[in-house]
Amino acid sequence: MLVVHIHVQVKPECVEAFKSATLANARASLQEPGVARFDVVQQQDDPAQFVFVEVYRDAAAAAAHKETAHYAVWRDAVAPMMAGPRRSVKFDNVFPEDARWPTR
Repeated sequence: MLVVHIHVQVKPECVEAFKSATLANARASLQEPGVARFDVVQQQDDPAQFVFVEVYRDAAAAAAHKETAHYAVWRDAVAPMMAGPRRSVKFDNVFPEDARWPTR
């Protein structure tokens, strides 16, 4: 399993539009066979800060995600909404073990 945290700072005036575009992307991402989870969280004390918690079955699934039409639509739509470049941090899954992640 590959776990990726994406940190995004959005322009304050774009928060609602960003959320709308991001939820459409997240819902479509969950339909991909290689995606085990796709969580979007918003910081309580700074609503312009978001973290995506993306869990892929392997690195190939993460690469395939970036080739989808819905990702391209999201990427292009939200680019002008971001206050700075998004930042990603990759993790190896330790627990729960692979078998405990939902399967499709």
